[in-house]
Amino acid sequence: MEYMSFEEIVNAVSGQVIIYGKYSGYRNVSTDTRKIEKKDIFIALKGERFNGNKYTANASDKGASICIVDEVYFKQSEINGRTSVIQVKDGNQALLDLAEFYKSKLSVKVIGITGSAGKTTTKDLIASVLSAKFKVFKTEGNFNNQIGLPHMIFKLNNSYDVAVLEMGMNNRGEIHSMAKAARPDIAVITNVLRAHIGNLGTRENILAAKLEITDFFSKDNILVINSDNDMLRNLKEDRFSIKRVGLEDNSDISAYDMEIKEDFIKFNLCENNVKKKESFKVNVPGKYNVLNSLLAVACGRLLNMTYEEIREGFKNLETTEMRMEICKGKKFNVINDSYNANPESMKAAIDVLKNFKSKRRIAVLGTMGELGDKSCRMHEEVGKYAGENSVDILIVLGEYIEDFKGGFHVTNKKGKCISFDTYEKALEFLLKKYIAQGDTVLVKASRAMKFETIAEELKKNSNN
Repeated sequence: MEYMSFEEIVNAVSGQVIIYGKYSGYRNVSTDTRKIEKKDIFIALKGERFNGNKYTANASDKGASICIVDEVYFKQSEINGRTSVIQVKDGNQALLDLAEFYKSKLSVKVIGITGSAGKTTTKDLIASVLSAKFKVFKTEGNFNNQIGLPHMIFKLNNSYDVAVLEMGMNNRGEIHSMAKAARPDIAVITNVLRAHIGNLGTRENILAAKLEITDFFSKDNILVINSDNDMLRNLKEDRFSIKRVGLEDNSDISAYDMEIKEDFIKFNLCENNVKKKESFKVNVPGKYNVLNSLLAVACGRLLNMTYEEIREGFKNLETTEMRMEICKGKKFNVINDSYNANPESMKAAIDVLKNFKSKRRIAVLGTMGELGDKSCRMHEEVGKYAGENSVDILIVLGEYIEDFKGGFHVTNKKGKCISFDTYEKALEFLLKKYIAQGDTVLVKASRAMKFETIAEELKKNSNN
């Protein structure tokens, strides 16, 4: 980490020092006492089921240099003589405020990414492209919320040229807070779909929440959008520039002569309405990933990268776990897309399954969360889509199995749709009774379902 003085830290969090310890600098910032190391700054957070303030003495005992708290649950005698304690109004806000100040000391260019689907894959694609020319940091795993993003900022230092930071949200105001801390130079919106519609009510509200990523933009900033998306297509703005990518008209960067294969895509580039003799191969499946790759191309071009550098960058692609992971086994294949799900990403995953050359195509699908009163209809919609797109058997678990079944049987009279109440029963059926040589299995559901358990067990047995 770059250096912040004690006084800068106190001012950044608008805090009051209630205990002065023998301060000798800091090493890192932590919000988890289980991971605290000597000389770390500990920031106590509160949630519905936990209160980090109760662990302040424990943090001090482990050698914390500074503890930032919003409630006092300790006696002064429990605090190590080398620990200073700063009290603030809100620990969660202090985390964001300190990250914002720390970011202000850095010269790293930031690309912020949000959208209803494809954020993580697009983050990985952009980071891979830029890595051909720059030293790049990218959001790790799922550290893309108001707690995770500050931790990513604290991992930055001025040795990096570019940071590619992912921003997810469930409600209004969340991306605003993250954008305030990260201050992206370039923002990317992958799409505006129906994820979180149960919380936000309408897609117009979802668009407004995504656009919070531009709340601190000026004329020097650029927003890169997927202009094929109906909610983004006609977006206009005077405060900053917009770069459009898409497969349809009205885009600055587009693709032609596309090839969509089982585990990679190829396309030629059209830039500013001029067809370039520039071909790109990207080792990800699905037509939707052509659009995600174009977003990465756009970021590379905005940072003055050549086509050859961008092509080389795509070769460095390292994708995040549980996002369209393809495991080709000797007996059967597994497509693990179990990290999250909404209606559109479910359909995109089914498209990838349909494109696989397989004896049979099996989809193991679970609950899609945060869809509100539209949940039943949207699960039925996905079941129907599976039925009409070459899924031989649909295995369903979770809350909306009857809706999945109802939709599936509307469009597929020959295929089977079977529900199970436990993962163990579903796996027993698949592994001992159903899966045969040459089959392909797709596994997908919302994060709360933890379908990686199913995917990992299938992968273990895919060669048997």
